[in-house]
Amino acid sequence: MSDLAFITDGTAAVVFLIAGLIDAGVNHCPNNGCFAKNEVQAYNSFSVGTTHFQENEVGEEFYFRRETGRADGPFQRVWGVSASTDGELWAGIGHAYTVPLPWRNFHFQMNAMTGLYAEGSGVDLGGPIEFRSGFSVGYVNNSGVRMSLSIDHRSNLGIYSENPGLETVQFRVSIPTN
Repeated sequence: MSDLAFITDGTAAVVFLIAGLIDAGVNHCPNNGCFAKNEVQAYNSFSVGTTHFQENEVGEEFYFRRETGRADGPFQRVWGVSASTDGELWAGIGHAYTVPLPWRNFHFQMNAMTGLYAEGSGVDLGGPIEFRSGFSVGYVNNSGVRMSLSIDHRSNLGIYSENPGLETVQFRVSIPTN
């Protein structure tokens, strides 16, 4: 089992859902509705990092993610695409949930996405439908640019007979857009 085992069993996705639902109930339901559409700051995010499979570093990955200007309650709509040095490709859509941390200019973000995966000469994850969940911790500078360390996990949640997972540890820069 990987050193990143705490996210390989879907724990990050469950925490994402619970935290977001609590936030929706406390901060969104009394005002405009728990999952009412609202406008939020959009970002273009660029990440580079290493991919890990069964305790081994297996490659590098470039990941572009668009955090749209729309949210459903506290859940911001996102989409992303990634490519690895092993020819792995992934593209998906989903949501991100971001909360400010008590320290000035720091934030914590979780995400859950559904996508399509092509293994290239990389890791066989069991099938083409792969779910990506993860979290990041970062700093926001005075211009609104976020710089984060991120860990995510891809797997098929057991919809295929084989369900290995692939983790990515990455550095992300998110640039606000209007």
